[in-house]
Amino acid sequence: MASRLLLRVLQRALPGGGRAAAPARALSARGIPSDEEQATGLERKTLEAMKKGQDPYSILKPKGYAGTREDPHIVPSINKKRLVGCICEEDNSAVIWFWLHAGESQRCPSCGVHYKLVHHDVPH
Repeated sequence: MASRLLLRVLQRALPGGGRAAAPARALSARGIPSDEEQATGLERKTLEAMKKGQDPYSILKPKGYAGTREDPHIVPSINKKRLVGCICEEDNSAVIWFWLHAGESQRCPSCGVHYKLVHHDVPH
């Protein structure tokens, strides 16, 4: 009995007599949402960083370096060393693997191209 009375009072207090309004179409007023409006989670973080000119997940092609002692190839790493593979010549099918350590730039043991390890923070 008390629950019916409470239900009637609440129905009268709500706008529209307690009836739910029909949902409006999302596309009717503003059109199709853009990628920025629709993105969530990791995609949204990536789009916001790209607007600021950052590349947190290394999506873009890295800048080209000469590979000399003054302008070595930059190798990002979250550790103090990283395994690097060098294809010394364009038509070579063999890869020369060597460990690259933090600090000064190091040379490829076969062709002499310089590489430098740079600390890279994980974005998340």
